Amino acid sequence: MTAQLVAAREDLEPGEAMRLELDAADGSLVEVALARAEDGTYYALADVCSHGQVSLSEGEVEGDTLECWLHGSTFDMKTGRPLSLPATRPVPAYPVSYDGDNVFVDVDAPLTVTADQN
Repeated sequence: MTAQLVAAREDLEPGEAMRLELDAADGSLVEVALARAEDGTYYALADVCSHGQVSLSEGEVEGDTLECWLHGSTFDMKTGRPLSLPATRPVPAYPVSYDGDNVFVDVDAPLTVTADQN
């Protein structure tokens, strides 16, 4: 499967996030937090916090981080890696692309966190 159309650029204001349910190539459903950073860039992360099993899309966007609303862990939206406790494991981050005003996410090609990003 390829990138899926998920939103128009104007669907989210900078600093907002929303929950998506996308179909993976294997037929599974992938819950995604689509967030728009304060600079206007869109990011896509798995919507479930790696610590508390709650929806990240209900959290706060600040800069290019997304904070879990339940326990306060923050995640780097570029990589999915946790920046603060209590979360210690990254969440999958997915590539986002644009075609004009359309925003696309590819859940079949999660980004990989490299050692120099830890």
